[in-house]
Amino acid sequence: MQNVSPQGHLLDLRGVVDSSETSSTSTMSHVSRQSTRGSNYDYHRSNVGGEADQGNPRNADARAQAEESDGQGRRILINLPQGQKYKSNEISTAKYNLFTFIPKFLFEQFRRYANIFFLCIGLLQQIPGVSPTGKYVTIVPLFVILTITAVKEMVEDIKRHKADSKVNHTKVKVLTSAGDWIHKKWMEVCVGDILNIENSSFFPADLILLASSEPQGMCYIETANLDGETNLKIRSGLVCTSELTDPKNLARLTGQVEAEQPNRSLYEFAGNIVLSGEQAVPVSATQMLLRGARLRNTNWVHGLVVYTGHESKLLMNSTKAPLKRSTVDIVTNYQIIFLFVILVCLSLISAIGNLVKGNNGEDHEFYIKADSNLNNGFGWQFITFFILYNNLIPISLQVTLEIVKFIQAYYMNWDEAMHYIDPEMGVDSYALARTSNLNEELGQIKYVFSDKTGTLTRNVMEYKKCSVAGVMYDPEREFGKQLGHKDLVDNLKQGTNSPEMISDFLTLLTVCHTVIPEQGEDGVTRYNAASPDEKALVEGAEKYDYRFVARRPESVTIKTCAGKMETYQVLNVIEFTSTRKRMSIVVKTPSGEIKLYIKGADSVILERLGQNREQREHYDTTLNHLEEFAKCGLRTLCLGVATIPLAQYEEWNRRWVVASTAINDREEQIDEVATSLETNLTLIGATAIEDKLQDQVPETIEKLLEANIHVWMLTGDKQETAINIAKSCRLHRDNSDLFIINSRSPEEAREEIQEQLKELKKDGLVGKSNDITLVTDGKSLNYTLLPDMRKDFIDLCTSCRAVVCCRVSPIQKADMVELVKEHTGAITLSIGDGANDVAMIQKAAVGVGISGNEGLQAANSADFAIAQFRFLSRLLFVHGAWNYSRISKVILYSFYKNITLYIIELWFAIYNYWSGQVIYERWTIGMYNLFFTSAPPVALGLFDRTCTAATREEYPSLYHSTQKSEFFNHREFWKWIANSIVHSVLLFWLPQMAMYFGVSWESGQTDGYLVLGNTVYTLVVVTTCLKAGIEMDAWTWFSHGSIWGSIALWFLFLVIYSHIWPSAKFVASNMAGMSEILLSSPVFWFCLLLVPTVTLLADVAFRAIKTTVFTTETDKIRIAEVMNKEVAVYVEGGRRPISETSRLLRNVRKRFRKNKQRQEEQATMEMDVRHGYAFSQEEAGAVSQGEYIRRYDTTRPRIPQVPQMAPKVPPRKPKVHEV
Repeated sequence: MQNVSPQGHLLDLRGVVDSSETSSTSTMSHVSRQSTRGSNYDYHRSNVGGEADQGNPRNADARAQAEESDGQGRRILINLPQGQKYKSNEISTAKYNLFTFIPKFLFEQFRRYANIFFLCIGLLQQIPGVSPTGKYVTIVPLFVILTITAVKEMVEDIKRHKADSKVNHTKVKVLTSAGDWIHKKWMEVCVGDILNIENSSFFPADLILLASSEPQGMCYIETANLDGETNLKIRSGLVCTSELTDPKNLARLTGQVEAEQPNRSLYEFAGNIVLSGEQAVPVSATQMLLRGARLRNTNWVHGLVVYTGHESKLLMNSTKAPLKRSTVDIVTNYQIIFLFVILVCLSLISAIGNLVKGNNGEDHEFYIKADSNLNNGFGWQFITFFILYNNLIPISLQVTLEIVKFIQAYYMNWDEAMHYIDPEMGVDSYALARTSNLNEELGQIKYVFSDKTGTLTRNVMEYKKCSVAGVMYDPEREFGKQLGHKDLVDNLKQGTNSPEMISDFLTLLTVCHTVIPEQGEDGVTRYNAASPDEKALVEGAEKYDYRFVARRPESVTIKTCAGKMETYQVLNVIEFTSTRKRMSIVVKTPSGEIKLYIKGADSVILERLGQNREQREHYDTTLNHLEEFAKCGLRTLCLGVATIPLAQYEEWNRRWVVASTAINDREEQIDEVATSLETNLTLIGATAIEDKLQDQVPETIEKLLEANIHVWMLTGDKQETAINIAKSCRLHRDNSDLFIINSRSPEEAREEIQEQLKELKKDGLVGKSNDITLVTDGKSLNYTLLPDMRKDFIDLCTSCRAVVCCRVSPIQKADMVELVKEHTGAITLSIGDGANDVAMIQKAAVGVGISGNEGLQAANSADFAIAQFRFLSRLLFVHGAWNYSRISKVILYSFYKNITLYIIELWFAIYNYWSGQVIYERWTIGMYNLFFTSAPPVALGLFDRTCTAATREEYPSLYHSTQKSEFFNHREFWKWIANSIVHSVLLFWLPQMAMYFGVSWESGQTDGYLVLGNTVYTLVVVTTCLKAGIEMDAWTWFSHGSIWGSIALWFLFLVIYSHIWPSAKFVASNMAGMSEILLSSPVFWFCLLLVPTVTLLADVAFRAIKTTVFTTETDKIRIAEVMNKEVAVYVEGGRRPISETSRLLRNVRKRFRKNKQRQEEQATMEMDVRHGYAFSQEEAGAVSQGEYIRRYDTTRPRIPQVPQMAPKVPPRKPKVHEV
């Protein structure tokens, strides 16, 4: 059966099922879909009704055939119910769900040894007659802490679920069996569905392209979200489906698709499409539209879903969301182990002391404990002392850290300095801390791994300036003669400054390209291009009133600045490749001349110039202009022209046809024939295009490097483009040497790496930040990441100032991050904006996503999200450094205050015959961390800082101290432990000696152990609070309130607590009247003044000497800020100078070339890098560039943009189109 489409194309529908068989609507059981939703699987079906195929033996045969092939691959039935279950299209980047929250959360929390310890203590305290401190003083606070932490984790994970829900609930058009389009959520898309994707929309699943609004089923896609490439790619539908633009015809299509099992290869696909009654037609990556890619410059496409959800290639390249822990948390775990060992030793010593006293006949249990069933054995005594001393490990530390980190996260979220607003793009985005567990990691970053496209660049090309016939036309030129774009047009019209060459220049810009013009409904011409560089050049020509008007299969039409229409006949297109680095077009001009217009890298154009003076007249001037362009970080192209005699062209064209149809060595023959024509060129000049960077990217990278942070660029883009961006963002500098690894085999990779390392080892520079930029590609990484080369390769990488990895897959990005983590042990950060960056973001210690761009999967999977790369400096240098120093002080101070109070129990045990008697009243023990010393560590964690935010951003060298973990390490830990022990000795024995001979009151009362205990307790509260004040670098109203308020709160509590017995029976009766006893005693007041002063005198002296004699850079700046002095004079500078630079560069330049060809390749690459060459275009794509431009006739009407939509579904039948 034949049918004619609305466009007049003849459709072969012999294999299409009769419309009567498919007229019924879908009656797929939605109950079955819902029943499998919990396992993230759906029973997938097409939109063709299930009833319709029950009586159709052909459909039944197709399903049976599909079921037989389950083990071989995937068979997807077109417009028929599927015979097996596939993954649903619902995705999740969250850490928890309703069922996994409790086990995962408990696993996360009990990886912390402190929680395990307190759980054991809490259980031991339930044993009757063992605990000297009560049953619930540990287990209840632990439960409260875990509850608070659980709430925080739930709040953070709910944000992830909301972000996932936003993606899953995005709407897309799905074809019904009636041939209408209905809107469905992405999460409801099934394998076998046929979708309609409109321009600028993302693909919700992996699709096979069936048809499009473009000729022969072509479409443009943007894959920057997948591989980082800035150029658009062309995909083309199969001949058998490309004419099915009418949804009615598409709904009658039947057959099956044979596809390989889901895999993570982004660039490969093998399958067949078998239409009913037809031969199998191969399907390749040319027809694949992957999830994460985006439709561009194409009104719409129809696609068949083959992979959904976590089986899509994009998500298969992602890694599972890890449970990350900060380095500080890990170190704290080890410190808790040390304290646990000390606790065990103290408990053993006390139990042995008790045993010795008992063996000496000194048994005092009869008046200490009234219980006749005492547990008096050595083991029970050990447990008693173990419980008594358990507070050496502060249970309050966890809850204090959770509170502090949670509020620190909101500091970042509320920071107006990281608030990005772009009215044109509709972006209004704050920074977002998606987890607070890694706040302090931001202050210790040593390596930053960055994506390129969308992270460093905007993916926007803009034509800036040019050089024509030795004259530069640059309206923004600062030095030399300034000529604007209007001057070039004036020179052309007035016949000055080589008007013929200017005419050739403008003709080349408007003719030599593969751009397709499209006139919108508003009458404005828009350009569709696979190469953003070419689009920028055509748009640049408009600055000179030269316009590209129309393209036909055999010609192009342009409009000159004089308003004249000119048509050029396109004879041949010689395509651009990364090997050729140039593109040529042979045209017949309106005057009948045959001309070759060529553009490409300066290294390949300049060597093909003719030897006549006219052909090379402006060689030196143009070269100087190229250097000037390069210093501005611009992408350059050299332009040339040659006039070809008719006889020469005809002879060359015969050879071209032979080479183009050759069976063997076609590419080599084409290149040889093309090169023979691309000679004897006349130099026209050069163009300069700006690949727009994100705001302040160069300045940010300079700051990162000054802070001794290694910056690596990992991108899927081409090598030349990656190097140019590295140059423009100052990651690679002109005086830096370039080492490129493009290995063809493992042996070659090993040889290059080892010989380079040998030179570095001679100078003792391995592992240092040398002024070298290392560039490698994904293919070479396949060799360099082999087990026997990994060590040498990472040694070489870490010896370079910058590393650029191009053409790398998402998994290779993650492998590089993991390699650095394993080898260096350094704290790493990955930043990116695309779905292809998720793997490396999750692999790094800290993942940062760019949230201001359109793709949000990276931000949803990251630990922190910022809208612009420039905010990274503030995130690290301000929030990171502050968070690290604050968290460090919170942890160390928490250990200090607990050990200071509870180690006194050991000194008291010497005087109570090792009986386990507590010196403090039980309730005050619990109140110590809860009320009287809880505020100072919070003040330290939230308000303490050494330098202002502006100073830290301006002077990145201040980051060095936090980066080196100077504030929190084992040395600092033991320093604080020793300090707390010394303080405890003074705080116990000084008042003990003051009360040695006894104190009596007029009322007849005398002192006892509780009088001494409350005196010591008061002195500990005062001393520890004042110690927090000594450690504070910045005093705020909260700081004052936390210190003086905590002291006042203790005295208020003491007064109240001394007067509520016997009204309240749950309090200690022996505390009645305690406040009068203490406050009326001169000894108490004498101790209150003397003991804290003596105890803290050494601390004050140490701090004073450290600040004035051994002054650090941070101390100098802090003092300068307090005294309102100029800060710059106190800054010691950034990164250390490399005294061996000249010697190193001499060694590095000894390139390891084994033949002349290798030398030439390297020399060409170095020249291209100096001049910023870039020409971004897909190579070996679905459609060759020559075929691509000949498919278009822009003078003919296009296929309508908006396909037919289904009528709204009646409310009484919601199951037809909805789950």
